[in-house]
Amino acid sequence: MASKKKEASLQVAITNQEQWEEMLATQGLTVVDVNQRWCGPCRAVVSLLRKVKNELGDELLHFATAEADSIDALEMYRGKCEPTFLFFGGGELVAVLRGANAPLLQKMIVEELAKEKLALEQNVERKVIKDDGLVNDEKKEEEVPQQSEKAENIIVPPSKSYTVAIIKPDAVAHGKANEIIMKIQDAGFQILAHEEHTLTEAEAQDFYQHKAAETCFEDLVQFMSSGPSHILILSEAEGSTNVVPAWREFIGPADIEEARRENPESLRAQYGTQTLFNAVHGSEDSDQASRELAFFFPNFRMASVTEQDGEEEHVERTLALIRPDIARENREGILAQIHNSGFTVALQREVMLTEEQVRQFYSKHVDQDYFPALLKCMTSGPVLALALARKGAVDHWRNILGPFDVKTAKEESPSCLRAQFSVENEPINQLHGSASNEEAEREINFFFPKQRTLAVIKPDAMQEHREKILEEIHASGFFVTQLKETVLSTEMAAEFYKEHKEKPFFNQLVEFMCRGPCLMLVLTKENAVEEWRAMMGPPDPDQAKTTSPKSLRARFASSILHNSVHGASNELQAEEKIHFIFGDICSDVELCDDGESDRIISVKQIDDAPDEIPERPRSVNEKMSDNHHKQHKGDL
Repeated sequence: MASKKKEASLQVAITNQEQWEEMLATQGLTVVDVNQRWCGPCRAVVSLLRKVKNELGDELLHFATAEADSIDALEMYRGKCEPTFLFFGGGELVAVLRGANAPLLQKMIVEELAKEKLALEQNVERKVIKDDGLVNDEKKEEEVPQQSEKAENIIVPPSKSYTVAIIKPDAVAHGKANEIIMKIQDAGFQILAHEEHTLTEAEAQDFYQHKAAETCFEDLVQFMSSGPSHILILSEAEGSTNVVPAWREFIGPADIEEARRENPESLRAQYGTQTLFNAVHGSEDSDQASRELAFFFPNFRMASVTEQDGEEEHVERTLALIRPDIARENREGILAQIHNSGFTVALQREVMLTEEQVRQFYSKHVDQDYFPALLKCMTSGPVLALALARKGAVDHWRNILGPFDVKTAKEESPSCLRAQFSVENEPINQLHGSASNEEAEREINFFFPKQRTLAVIKPDAMQEHREKILEEIHASGFFVTQLKETVLSTEMAAEFYKEHKEKPFFNQLVEFMCRGPCLMLVLTKENAVEEWRAMMGPPDPDQAKTTSPKSLRARFASSILHNSVHGASNELQAEEKIHFIFGDICSDVELCDDGESDRIISVKQIDDAPDEIPERPRSVNEKMSDNHHKQHKGDL
């Protein structure tokens, strides 16, 4: 409770127009965190603001939070989820910061406070600015400045494929950028977007994180941040159904000598000078193209235009919950209807919610008459959480769900899902859907928080399959946040696999793991533990070839002992193994505010550790655990 009181005294809460006008009359500099009621203020910067306030100790510095939903002057900020900080001096807007950039926020506070003191003490004129998001009666008639090209949405039909192309600093420095762009267009590629950008070292490290294990990584980062690059989004070449392989063929092999030998007409053969300075970049596959687009062009959108009304429909995600009462008996039927309605299940997790978690998730409903029944329903058994993706996902899912009230759903829309899958004598509907795009992302993050897991490329796979496995890790959307190549000592291997100490194969396993180098990786992703385990496949490669033929073990493993890769069995074990290998490292998935995080742990914690070699196939029921706090054994 004490921490909440401190936060309240640190930032004044503004919830209506009258309070907003009182804030404008406050003497000094006021930094306002503009937010939406559903997500609240940016908690990630609270500790920074407190630190700045304590260090400066200045009575002229004030902090506030303001709900855009209920303040007329902030109408244009409504529905925006990006953190926004407005700086006011003498009732006038003097600076704006978008995004929770802590170092920049601190710098701006110090600078703007100094300027405000000059305005108050020496009558120095304030430099008043305008902001498109701030509207009041005097500014409504003013012309809204045009958005920059980079801020505009880039919209393409989903029927098109696309990729990122980079003209690297070496080609730009030699004045070849325009020449290369002309050749790109002459080859039939369509340029959907184009900007010149100089990568910072941090950006280059993030962009090429999948190459962090390679010896050239540091040189690559230095090179890519050495000068401006040209970043392009390309769509299909004429006659091509997939632009990614077409573009990679056009640029040629990464090795310049190979490019000159195998494809002398390629861009790299013509403009590259050596492997590092090879003039151009192309996404390796469609998944990487999507991530690179998000990296450089966050406003890139896929859309289709309907013939009837010309309205754009975007590919979206929404959260669907199948509540416990019907998850047991009707799960497959509901999933079938989801697939028949054109949704892709992007993420799936079965979870047992605590009362506290239900109250947190449904915080807007706790005062409603129906909440006790909702709480009872949501804690009565496992909930199936799904992240669904398709064009117009949010609206389409809510449409097929039907009315919120079960009685109304049955009377007015008997074919809707809530009517079809209602429970007799149960007033609570059995299916949940997000109300908006912003709420969908918040809810998806609640059920599928960023996780990290430990992955190991074992000695048998290091020589022949290491690079391919690393490529597939990156292509599957994982971020490698830590990695270490090491040769395990007998003592380390024994401790690492201590859960298998009583097994007959233990000594064999320890001896094998000490034969040569392993690559230890910390992987970060939504639902990372289960995603990595699914990607590995069953420990026995024979079983993997039958049940998961595309898995790593099915393709690269030779036996249940020499099975190429390792992964933690659950989140608790992942943290223990990460600590054992890497020590105390900062988790990229931790919250940046006060460190409090309500983690949801799946009740579907799979334990595939064999009791003997070879492992017998295990049933689904054997792989389920009802205790989500239990620490499971790891696999081989």
